[in-house]
Amino acid sequence: MSNNTEPLFGIATLEQVSDMSGKQHLQAIIDGALPAPPIARTMSFRMVEVGDGEVLFEATPGPELLNPMGGVHGGWALTLIDTVTGCAAHSTLPAGVGYASIETKANFSRPIKADTGLVRAEGRVVSKGRTIISAEGKIIDREGRVLAHGTSTVMVLPR
Repeated sequence: MSNNTEPLFGIATLEQVSDMSGKQHLQAIIDGALPAPPIARTMSFRMVEVGDGEVLFEATPGPELLNPMGGVHGGWALTLIDTVTGCAAHSTLPAGVGYASIETKANFSRPIKADTGLVRAEGRVVSKGRTIISAEGKIIDREGRVLAHGTSTVMVLPR
């Protein structure tokens, strides 16, 4: 796609991903062979690792994410948890199979501020069935403190 350091954003075409497993699809995004989804630019996060049922994202909250009280809006953390849990589930799927979130819940453990700096968001599959996958996610600051944690249930969408 591009050799510059600015990531490209967009949605891969069906032709680009039809033969890729979920893990291969996500790795292609990390490698820059496919664009990162536009939500990654909007919410200031990026995927940095993918494994079997696991993903790691990095994110940087900033002033554009503040709520009226001056903290980072809880919707940002919830979106990040929904993203890492969904991608963890996606990493387990074969080519041509999709997913959709059914439910995501989060608990906010510590305030997230515009100056919190780089955080890590981890997603991991807890249980995988034929039609339902459960995953957990957490957001961790540079000192290793949990800022938020939660779970998601996703529905596997057949070919």
